[in-house]
Amino acid sequence: MKIYFDGGCRPNPGAMELAVVAGGQAHVLRALGHGTSMDAEWLALIHALRVAQSIGAADVVLLGDSVAVIGQANGTVKCRGAAVAHLAALRTLAGAAGMPRIRYIKRSQNLAGIALARLHAG
Repeated sequence: MKIYFDGGCRPNPGAMELAVVAGGQAHVLRALGHGTSMDAEWLALIHALRVAQSIGAADVVLLGDSVAVIGQANGTVKCRGAAVAHLAALRTLAGAAGMPRIRYIKRSQNLAGIALARLHAG
């Protein structure tokens, strides 16, 4: 199952929000506190895994458009600062099942990013 995730903040740093799209349903969380766009992307990735677990999704791939966060989550880019704690939280949540597949997609293909953009259209 494909699950899309995206996080953002306005301004950067600023008020964080995220969206996760799974099975055609958008899960949008706003007012997540103050942080950076990287923090928001991490929170979106962690929430995507929570959604996957809550719906019992098997063989899941988490799709996002943050090259840096995806690289850090997959271990191809070194984590620094707040990313270290975010990665630890993701690994703890993954637990014995192990880390899910996490892949990059273009922003224009990210259904979660489209859902967030619609919040601010107009």
